[in-house]
Amino acid sequence: MGEAELAAVTEVLRSGWITTGPRCAELEERTAELCGARAAVSMTSATAGMHLALLAHGIGPGDEVITPSMTWVSTVNLITLLGATPVFADVDRDDLMVRREHVEPLVTERTRMIVPVHYAGAGLELAPLRELAAERGVALVEDAAHAIGTRCGDAPVGASGTAIFSLHPIKNVTSGEGGIVVTDDLELAARVKRLRFHGLGADAYARETQGRAPQAEVQEPGFKYNLPDMNAAVGVAQLARLDEFIERRAALAGTYLERLADLDGLAPLVPPSWPGRHAWHLFIVRVLPERAGLDRDELMAALKERGIGSGIHFRAAHLHRYYREQEGLLRAPLPNTEWNSERILSLPLFPDMTADDQERVIGALHEVLA
Repeated sequence: MGEAELAAVTEVLRSGWITTGPRCAELEERTAELCGARAAVSMTSATAGMHLALLAHGIGPGDEVITPSMTWVSTVNLITLLGATPVFADVDRDDLMVRREHVEPLVTERTRMIVPVHYAGAGLELAPLRELAAERGVALVEDAAHAIGTRCGDAPVGASGTAIFSLHPIKNVTSGEGGIVVTDDLELAARVKRLRFHGLGADAYARETQGRAPQAEVQEPGFKYNLPDMNAAVGVAQLARLDEFIERRAALAGTYLERLADLDGLAPLVPPSWPGRHAWHLFIVRVLPERAGLDRDELMAALKERGIGSGIHFRAAHLHRYYREQEGLLRAPLPNTEWNSERILSLPLFPDMTADDQERVIGALHEVLA
């Protein structure tokens, strides 16, 4: 956070308008412009965005939604809460993203949607998945929580179709908490916008009235997912720095790749082979116990003893207790997912990280694994 973010919030607090208003509209405009999308709708979280995207596509009891288990549990929870069935696809062993060959055998007459994940800031190989969705007549919604600023080839994630970004504090840009749905489907955008604010035909801020239109009434039951301007103002200031943040993250990631290349027992994720821009949301390694001499959890504990935080992104969703207890949930084995779930470790990576910070992490890894 810098002076621009502090000034933006101060301006909102002094303006007299702190809930959803002009700063949210600006955040949506700038995100749509960044992606080349036709529409963007902000809300309180990417989870809220996924909830509304599922609802807007009519997902409910009897439906199936295919998604990787190697993801944050929010998508799987939402599918389940809507009465639908999550169908877990395996991922590539070295970049943790789904391919058409993982998804296609899982498609049935009950499949209504595919939700692939752009992982750790890398972009999916989207074209084959989109072709599959079109061939089988199912929706495709991209989980792009890690991927604001990512490009697939020359196209930014979100340039076509529907994608959902996260603005959570650990993401590449943040609004404190928040999420944005970007889409080229204007009808979908309008419905998501209604659903985020009670299902009303207009929210509390409309450019034409700067106040709720008297005729506004519920079009369908909705939720309270609108983003306050206080948050959006931070997001607008952060978006202006996105390229700077990604360049710094990429430099740190490059140093990690170079300095950890000869360290036996760690295997970093492999960047995609297809063209694009990696946003480096996370730097993930896999701990190989047979070569490292300790497992992932032991390495995390050793780093913590040295004052270095680390994370797990993610424990596979189907291995959480609730989903383990659901009989018959797995449609097919998930060997790559389970292998990685036991081994993945996220190292510190953030734009304010100094060379000395990174040297301390690298030195600790060499010391522990020596």
